[in-house]
Amino acid sequence: MSGGSLNKVMIIGNLGKEPEIRATHDGREVANLVIATNESWTDKNTGERKEKTEWHKVACFNPGLISVIKNYVKKGSKLFIEGQLQTRKWQDQAGQERYSTEIVLQGYNCNLTMLDRAGSSGGGYSRGDDHSGGSSSGGYNAPKQQARNDDGFNNSDIDDDIPF
Repeated sequence: MSGGSLNKVMIIGNLGKEPEIRATHDGREVANLVIATNESWTDKNTGERKEKTEWHKVACFNPGLISVIKNYVKKGSKLFIEGQLQTRKWQDQAGQERYSTEIVLQGYNCNLTMLDRAGSSGGGYSRGDDHSGGSSSGGYNAPKQQARNDDGFNNSDIDDDIPF
């Protein structure tokens, strides 16, 4: 990439609280998430096991992914998030300028994949676009989609109860 740059963030973590769905001033929906990632290590001096939790704010403007968040994501859900890091400036109620840095999911350059096991959330969605509503990338509790199958293979005989 001659002279270019890259703004890409990828995290895997657990949702710290229920998603918040709000509307922007122009009526578009936005889903706000708070995701916890953990880092653990052993202190070289004491041999003690240490752990640090980092909290990440995520703002999703992609309508397809917002639909997935509304229907499947809940507190504790394990998620893979891929988006861009953005810092925005805003004013608090006292009129003070504040800054907030968050991972933004919008357009084609975003990804949300649910990593939970069957029975707890589930489903996997990624690379959603602003018109199609996201695409399924597999997953456990993803909505069933009917697709034309021209390869001669009959999917109805597959046992969906795979033990992993």
